[in-house]
Amino acid sequence: MSVAQLLETAARDHADRTALVVGDRTWTYRDLDAACSVLAGRLARLGLHPGDRIGLHLPNSAEFVLAYYAAQKVGVVPLSLNVTYAADEIAYIVGDAAPKAVVTAAAVAASLPPRDRMPSVRHVLHTEDLTVREGAEPARALDRDRDETAAILYTSATTGRPKGVMLTHANIVSNAWATVRHLALTSEDRGLCAVPMFHCFGQNFIMNALVTAGAQLVIQPRFVPDAFHDAVVRHRITLFYGVPAMYIVFLAMERALDFASIRLFFSAAATLPLDVERRWHERYGRPITQGYGLTECSPFAAWNHDVRIRAGSVGTPIENVEMKVVDGEGREVADGELGELLIKGPNVMKGYFGNPRATADAIRNGWLHSGDIGYRDPDGYYFLVDRVKDMINVAGFKVFPREVEEVLFRHNAVREAAVVGVPDPVRGEAVKAFVVLQEGRRVTPEELQQVCRDAVASYKVPETIEFLGALPKNPTGKILKKELRKR
Repeated sequence: MSVAQLLETAARDHADRTALVVGDRTWTYRDLDAACSVLAGRLARLGLHPGDRIGLHLPNSAEFVLAYYAAQKVGVVPLSLNVTYAADEIAYIVGDAAPKAVVTAAAVAASLPPRDRMPSVRHVLHTEDLTVREGAEPARALDRDRDETAAILYTSATTGRPKGVMLTHANIVSNAWATVRHLALTSEDRGLCAVPMFHCFGQNFIMNALVTAGAQLVIQPRFVPDAFHDAVVRHRITLFYGVPAMYIVFLAMERALDFASIRLFFSAAATLPLDVERRWHERYGRPITQGYGLTECSPFAAWNHDVRIRAGSVGTPIENVEMKVVDGEGREVADGELGELLIKGPNVMKGYFGNPRATADAIRNGWLHSGDIGYRDPDGYYFLVDRVKDMINVAGFKVFPREVEEVLFRHNAVREAAVVGVPDPVRGEAVKAFVVLQEGRRVTPEELQQVCRDAVASYKVPETIEFLGALPKNPTGKILKKELRKR
């Protein structure tokens, strides 16, 4: 099955069900599939052929969905472009992936580079062009080999240059079906997407999985707390898809919110602090279930949980996926010991576009090296500790930032915290914390340092603590520690 056939199957089996809601506009599955078929025919008339790439420079919108599935129908590969990027950043990705066309919207078009910096691009389409129904025969989904590239998503570049992750039809379809099974999705579900659809979380885990289930996708352009809550109530949303920052924002509100229609609270894209997990359960009576993955694994790899949720864990591998923890020599370690998490299965990417060296470094003997440090408990549940690249070395002692961040979160004045290593002339690195306080609360650096001294070894206590109004984040809510290090 190809990605386009996910939509065509839903249109056959759930023709009159509402597929998509954006503002006051709605589409049934029949209408959505028909609109995508017309647009697919127009893309073919422009001279786009199977295997060509089309840049989707679009915010969360109906047009993103239309352009994505239209491209899939004619075998054109959607290339997701981060709409928060500046022109130079987009020029790098366009230069790297060489799309023949780009689709953009008025709200974000100003950040596209000029045409002379996008020499591969023959056509720049605007959202109004996508709704024109004349001038092309509707196109049905072409047969595509399971191992052909179905989409390219660039890594968020929290470190270094972004790399183009090539996901195959087999990657995306298998991951969509695994998501349907583990989240028990049905056509009765209604999911609200306010995370970026140019990111793998929004695109595959939410959009493609909901389409696979014949469920309803409600899109918001971006996360605005009051608007998000209003949409939950108005559309009787059953699936809350969030990142930790969203849960933190709602917990900061003094009033309890109406989430009665929600059957599943889900968090991914960044590590959920234990204190946030605990406070949410206390306030709303239900847990936040965590998922784990990377763009390189489509993204779903582990889930907490079909059987029993274990606090602080990312759960166990999803169906047909294996995980293990290895040491620096690639040897599997015993339960409870720290090491790098490796992933193997039908969700693991084809490779990085035009970058065989990086591909060979990431995938070795069929195992994807995640770059995440963690451990497995005796029951097979996995726990994340930190990123390999974020580990701090204080005079030879390892400090994992997340451990210190979890301690800082225990103070009721702390809203968010991020810990990084900074150069130290004697010890090599020292620990520094950046803290965002709850509105109206006060605490001194010395008080927070004492909280840490009471909980962790002295070399893990932040040498300095700096208060900020907000932490720098990428569009999915992941804290940009490289920006903090620059300070």
